[in-house]
Amino acid sequence: MKPIDLRSDTVTRPTDAMRKAMAEAEVGDDVYGEDPTINRLEELGAEMVGHEAALFVASGTMGNATAVLTHTGRGDEVILESEAHIFFFEGGGAALLAGCQTRTLPGDKGVLDPADVRAAIRPENVHFPRTGLLCLENSHNRGGGTVITPERTRALAEVAHEGGVPVHLDGARVFNAAAACGVDVTELTAPLDSVQFCLSKGLAAPVGSLLAGSADFIKEARRMRKALGGGMRQAGIIAAAGIISLTEMVERLPEDHARARRLAEALVEMEPFSVDLDTVQTNIIIFDVDPAFDTAAGLCRDLANLGVRANPVGPQRIRFVTHYEISDEDVDAAIDCISEIVSGAQ
Repeated sequence: MKPIDLRSDTVTRPTDAMRKAMAEAEVGDDVYGEDPTINRLEELGAEMVGHEAALFVASGTMGNATAVLTHTGRGDEVILESEAHIFFFEGGGAALLAGCQTRTLPGDKGVLDPADVRAAIRPENVHFPRTGLLCLENSHNRGGGTVITPERTRALAEVAHEGGVPVHLDGARVFNAAAACGVDVTELTAPLDSVQFCLSKGLAAPVGSLLAGSADFIKEARRMRKALGGGMRQAGIIAAAGIISLTEMVERLPEDHARARRLAEALVEMEPFSVDLDTVQTNIIIFDVDPAFDTAAGLCRDLANLGVRANPVGPQRIRFVTHYEISDEDVDAAIDCISEIVSGAQ
């Protein structure tokens, strides 16, 4: 059996079309603004998410760090959902790089309540930090791939803007969120001041993300990217894959969602596991393992021995992520492997 890698949608290899585009990419020095392939990618990405301009960055983490640096001043406070990727998985960049403190609010499956955000925005007072930024995450990784609807997105943006606070979206998988909502991605991105979205998560590019916003915002963000060491040269070679991501890989995302749903429904039928199917909205499944059966790490080891790779995300919690290299047959094979382990333990 071929390996079935459910660890993440970052594990995908570039498509044949991407490899061809990379080999043939027209390039120049991007720091001078002379790489035509990067310029095309930035224009395409900005247009797709309904913003004036975009900036090609090496990773989603760099895109989010650049956004925080551009929006805030030292000593500002950044409001985040308590399980946000920026808070959990980005090396404390808001504090380390921007000199900001974070204020986390509990969400419902990763989705913030506008009333909670309104209450968290600081009044002007010499004793308080200024509220410099609200960060949202759509889809929400630790929430299980859950989405913020267009209606909730607009409501959160309105509350923040009423308080004079800009809103940044960590939209690493925002095209997945749009597909799940059945809307154009601009319904989730245009109301916000900036958006970072990955080309290497779900869209299969080997590297890279885009940060989009107003022309003035991106002009300043370019300075911040340079300070972070992100000024790239003939990077059109990798940007070429990103163009394929946006033109050929977005429309197929519902296939990943359907496969994730089928896998999750199979897990529900197996006694040692519990899955909140309400969270299985995109291509991520997070499920709990009964401690009487095994630990998450132990089950992942058993799965690896059968050719299925997965990551524990807690002592009793595992994450599966579907992507373009996971077929219907792979889902069937993964379900069979899990069933074999469960049956063997009985």
